[in-house]
Amino acid sequence: MTGEKEKNVHEAEEMTLDRLEIGRSGIITRVGGEGALRVRLLDMGLIPRTRVTVRKAAPLGDPIEIYLRGYELTIRLEEAKNIAVRVE
Repeated sequence: MTGEKEKNVHEAEEMTLDRLEIGRSGIITRVGGEGALRVRLLDMGLIPRTRVTVRKAAPLGDPIEIYLRGYELTIRLEEAKNIAVRVE
């Protein structure tokens, strides 16, 4: 029974980067997307086990500014939907 509870808690903590609130951090667990998009995201440093923090969002919510690996990066919400994170 305990294992099931732990699994449910872990699942509840994982979401896509576009849903992470401003000021919250997470660890990248998966980078999706197809072809050039996925390669571009990986080239920008968005790789699994990387800590990422959502810093701010544009007035209409898109794009968002994230902080990772010592630098700031701005990405569109459509791109952020391809990145799964485990919330810290």
